[in-house]
Amino acid sequence: MGKRDELIEKYAADLKEKCGMDPDMDLLTKVVIGCGPAIYNDDSSTVAASQPGELETVKNNFLIKKLGLADGPELDAAMNSVIETYGQSERNKYRAVVYYMLTKHFGKESVYA
Repeated sequence: MGKRDELIEKYAADLKEKCGMDPDMDLLTKVVIGCGPAIYNDDSSTVAASQPGELETVKNNFLIKKLGLADGPELDAAMNSVIETYGQSERNKYRAVVYYMLTKHFGKESVYA
């Protein structure tokens, strides 16, 4: 099993155990691949939810550019909802897990088809 496969397993476990979701493994794999090399770096593999600049980056680079959503208060509400689901106190919020949950939240699975 390669490093990416190990990470996908780790992310799936987070979705099940911490977020109470049964992950769509095909979609999760595509989201992980879409994250590119960021998943292999300790700093970029996680989302620092307590840093407003980090959430702004997620909003601009993922929600608006990748998923093609229009900027608006619903984007911030969705990010807050995902962070809440993941657990505010959860120190390591993996980027791929956050992106997966946002993709599901907005029903944008077709972006990864």
